[in-house]
Amino acid sequence: MDLVIASRAERPDLTDLQGEFDNPWPEFMKWDPIGDLYYARASTTYAEWSLVAWDAAEPERIVAKSHAIPFAMGSEIGRPTLPEDGWDGVIRWAWLDELAGRKPTHVSALEVAIRPDLQGTGLASVMLEAKRQNAIRHGFHDLVAPVRPSNKHLEPLTPMTEYAFRTREDGLPVDPWLRLHVRAGGTIEGVCARSMTIPGTLAEWREWTGLPFDTSGDVEVPFALNPVHVSVEHDHAVYVEPNVWVHHRL
Repeated sequence: MDLVIASRAERPDLTDLQGEFDNPWPEFMKWDPIGDLYYARASTTYAEWSLVAWDAAEPERIVAKSHAIPFAMGSEIGRPTLPEDGWDGVIRWAWLDELAGRKPTHVSALEVAIRPDLQGTGLASVMLEAKRQNAIRHGFHDLVAPVRPSNKHLEPLTPMTEYAFRTREDGLPVDPWLRLHVRAGGTIEGVCARSMTIPGTLAEWREWTGLPFDTSGDVEVPFALNPVHVSVEHDHAVYVEPNVWVHHRL
């Protein structure tokens, strides 16, 4: 494959193609309420941080995409450490930075998505390196990522604090996506236990998952990293996803 990668700022004409991208994420993950603060402006405010990749032989179809966001961090602004609310937190911080006119100091990865038929072909590593190089081009020295471990959904009852730190005999993480980050130079900093919070009515969760959601308690949902908390009495369910902070010093 003759891969070409560009940002939306460089190729604004790719916006429509990105909208047709074969999104690999489960439906419920598209309903995080904080996500709109980024994705609604991915082609405008954050166009330089929205990368797309395509095969030069098939330019009308995107094969992968990547998103990131710049934000400010430091004790002087009350942010001495990475946010406990991970993915949601950095998007919210970036929004507040823009309102306050603060200059960003770090870049956070938000997403790398590979077309389903091309997963496992090495594109994820290529897109992560493109994200790193994009941050360097913009003058940043720190790229962080609230990583969603790729195989954690197979063990929804295992605490992330246990899963994230499992290693192989060679010392690298057992999880493939965490392992890719570490191989690329990233360091695991810790778990952000409430990285993404997705609330919904029972009707909404039934629509998103096809499951009945007719009993109160914890419900295991395919591709969710933790069980979803359900209250039939109050007609709502809430999913709180843990991620793993990884720091790339560029």
